[in-house]
Amino acid sequence: MLLKTFGWSFAITALGLVAAVFYGGWEALGVVAILSVLEISLSFDNAVVNAGILKKMSAFWQKIFLTVGILIAVFGMRLVFPVVIVAITAKLGPIEAVDLSFNQPDRYQELVTDAHPAIASFGGMFLLMIFLDFIFEERDIQWLRWIERPLAKLGKVDMLSVCIALIVLLISALTFATQAHQHGGGHANKAETVLLAGVAGLITYLIVGGLSSYFENKLEEEEEREHEAEEEARKSGKKLSAVVLSGKAAFFMFLYLEVLDASFSFDGVIGAFAITNNIVLMALGLGIGAMYVRSLTVYLVRQGTLDDYVYLEHGAHYAIGALSVILLVTIQYQINEIITGLVGVVLIAWSFWSSVRRNKALEAGGGGDNSGSKAEVPSGV
Repeated sequence: MLLKTFGWSFAITALGLVAAVFYGGWEALGVVAILSVLEISLSFDNAVVNAGILKKMSAFWQKIFLTVGILIAVFGMRLVFPVVIVAITAKLGPIEAVDLSFNQPDRYQELVTDAHPAIASFGGMFLLMIFLDFIFEERDIQWLRWIERPLAKLGKVDMLSVCIALIVLLISALTFATQAHQHGGGHANKAETVLLAGVAGLITYLIVGGLSSYFENKLEEEEEREHEAEEEARKSGKKLSAVVLSGKAAFFMFLYLEVLDASFSFDGVIGAFAITNNIVLMALGLGIGAMYVRSLTVYLVRQGTLDDYVYLEHGAHYAIGALSVILLVTIQYQINEIITGLVGVVLIAWSFWSSVRRNKALEAGGGGDNSGSKAEVPSGV
C-alpha cells in the first residue's frame, strides 16, 4: 500500500534529482534535496488539514481534489508562481525569465540579485506574519513552553502581529536606506522598494487569510446543515450512514481546500527564495515536495492517523520564522544557501524527534492523552 500511495512521488523524486545533477551538478542536487525536505515539512500540517476535510467528501470530489487540485498546487503555485515573482521583480516577461535562466544564467543571476531586496522584503514579511500569528495564538499543545506560554498571553492584544511586522519592516527599510546613503545614490531608490514590497507582502498575507476565513465559514455553514439533516434523520428513525458531503457542501469544501493549499504553498515558495534564486532548482525541489504532500494526504485519509506527531506543526512554523528572518537579513547580507536550508530542516527534525519522544513516554505511562495538559510529558526542552 505504501508503494501504491507514494509510487508517483518516488518516481518524480528520482527524475527531479537526476535532472538537478544534469542541470547544475552535485551542488544543485543538494539544493533541490533541501528544498524538497523543506516543502514537505512546511506543508505537513497542510496534508493533515487536507486529510481531515477530504475524508468527509464523496469519492467523486476526492478524485477532483487529487487530480484537478494537484494541477493547481504543483504546476500553478510551485512552478508558475516563482517565475511570476522573478518576472515582476526583475521586470522581465515570464518566458524571458525562464529562457534567461537556461541560456544566460549569468545575466539571469545579475537581474535576480538586483531584484532580491524586493523579493526578500515581500517574502520576509509574508512568512513573518505566518509565524507571528501562530506563536501569538493560545493552543492546548505547546512545544517550547517557555517561549509559547508568555507569547500566547501577549497575543491577546489585538493586531499585535501586524504592529510587530510593520516595526520590523520599518527598521529593515531604514537600515537599508542608511547603508544605501553611505554607499552613494545607486541603492537609494531600493530602500523605498523594500518598504513597498514589504507592505505588499503584508497585504497579500491578509488577503489570503481573509479568503481562507471566508471559505472556512462557508464550509462550517454547510457542515452545520448536514449535521441538522443527520439529526432530523435520527429523530425520524431513518437508517443513518456515515455523513459524506457532496453537492454544494463538497464544492465549498473543494474551494476552501484550494485556497488553503495556495496559502500553504506561499510559505514554501517564498521560503525557497531564502535558499536559491534559481527558478529551475526551485521548481524541481518544490514540485517534488508538493507530490509528497498529496501522497501524504491520501495516506492520512486511508490510515486515519492525523495526530501522531503533534509538535511537527510547531517545528514547521519555527522554520518559517527562521526563514523570514533570514530573508530580511539577506536584503543586505548574503547567507550561504546550504546553511539557510539546514536551519529549517534541523528545527523540523527536532520537533519530529520531540513528537516521537512524547508518544513513547505516553505509551510507557499507559496514557493516550493528546490534550497537551500539564500532565503531559515534557517535550525535551
